[in-house]
Amino acid sequence: MSYKELVFDKNSVFLITGAAGFIGSNLVETLLSMGYKVRGLDDLSTGKQANVDLFKNNPNFTFIKGDIKDLNVCMDACEGVDYVLNQAAWGSVPRSIEMPLFYCANNIMGTLNMMEAARTKGVKKFVYASSSSVYGDEPNLPKKEGREGNLLSPYAVSKRCDEEWGKQYKKHYGLDTYGLRYFNVFGRRQDTNGAYAAVIPKFIKQLLKGEKCVINGDGKQSRDFTYIENVIEANLKACKADSSAAGEAYNVAFGGREYLIDIYNTLCDALGVKVDPIFGPDRAGDIRHSNADISKAREKLGYNPEWSFDRGIKAAIEWYKNNLQG
Repeated sequence: MSYKELVFDKNSVFLITGAAGFIGSNLVETLLSMGYKVRGLDDLSTGKQANVDLFKNNPNFTFIKGDIKDLNVCMDACEGVDYVLNQAAWGSVPRSIEMPLFYCANNIMGTLNMMEAARTKGVKKFVYASSSSVYGDEPNLPKKEGREGNLLSPYAVSKRCDEEWGKQYKKHYGLDTYGLRYFNVFGRRQDTNGAYAAVIPKFIKQLLKGEKCVINGDGKQSRDFTYIENVIEANLKACKADSSAAGEAYNVAFGGREYLIDIYNTLCDALGVKVDPIFGPDRAGDIRHSNADISKAREKLGYNPEWSFDRGIKAAIEWYKNNLQG
């Protein structure tokens, strides 16, 4: 079943944290298009005001500028909410190595605040963003839940802690929590700027401007790049999942494997440019290879991703060609 066929109570209220970000704004857009009431929460530290301004004229959308590190903000935001899709977090492995205390405060304590608020306010389902980074140095492919290695960065630690708290809130308080281990999500509205921008939008922007791209390492790293539509599906299907599936974490990917140098060449061909890349040093804390086993999400969440990498990258390139500025 496509996520677009899912039906919730017509009076359902969804709270999306990180609503001004890449994934959050796409979730807002989808749920509003399905006719539901959506409340967005974001402190705009990494999200963009423009991403929530897209919905400012929709009577079903309410935006709260607030910080998940503030428990009172979280409590107010969860009032009268049925489903929480918690996307608020700071990403980037390298940045987390530079800012460990902040990542602890924001990604761990902030998420814990949201779980506590959701529990207190009687939220039905709490779906939260985890990450493939929790697999650390575990060498086997594909990556499978329950087979994790040593964590390689503060970012990975923060996401693994979120999963452990999710287990506790299900076990002790009965809050249905679902952790989604995202694998290298890409697509429309993903940020192209800054030192910590994701590789696909960053490369697209640089190639369109005729600039040299830096590939960290030898380019032979592999990733299970996952188009945004698959992530939307996982979030909404988790909201409909049985309570017996709660308190656990799930891989969210397509189940493919792409090499960075191949991604780069694909983008060059699609954009009609030929610019040789620069190979830089490996990034500290990065996982060498990433490929997901998605059978657990298929079985317990009904997750059935429809967007392959090839289909998604074509859609992403078209979006950036039409929308890229500066």
